Amino acid sequence: MVKHSQLFIDSLIHPKKLAAYRLLTIGKVIQYVFLLVSIMAIFSFSQFVLGVSKEESNFIGLTDYVKNIQWLLYPFALILQFLVSTIVLFTQISIYAFASLVILKIMNRRGEYRHIWRTSALAITWATLLTILFSFTPISQMLASLIGIVITLTLLTLAISKYPKKLKK
Repeated sequence: MVKHSQLFIDSLIHPKKLAAYRLLTIGKVIQYVFLLVSIMAIFSFSQFVLGVSKEESNFIGLTDYVKNIQWLLYPFALILQFLVSTIVLFTQISIYAFASLVILKIMNRRGEYRHIWRTSALAITWATLLTILFSFTPISQMLASLIGIVITLTLLTLAISKYPKKLKK
């Protein structure tokens, strides 16, 4: 069975292997997606905590208020970050899978939505990591998203090129 670390490495540097991973069980792919979600949620939560710390130094009353409700604020913030990250990532994967179906038809390859979805779930790794990295740079969010989209669609196109061709009738 393929380990998550191997899936991570292959999704970053071996886009052609993504086509073979379309046959993985959906459970393994969902586990991998939740690992990406966890990375995003932890990163977002750490930014939230650091952002609150910076902002509370600007407001004297806010400091006392945040210290009083920290035990309530942080767990709810972490849960909310995890839910939002989950919804965003699964939505992105589904949209990429739908767009990849069009690429699949254009390239005259065999495959189903479930195969494309699994491939998209692995191909989104670069976009996820770049989103985190671009938050430290002055690059606009629009440009960062566009770069992520181009990279993901390129990886999906490379992976789809390794899907079996349709049989001629």
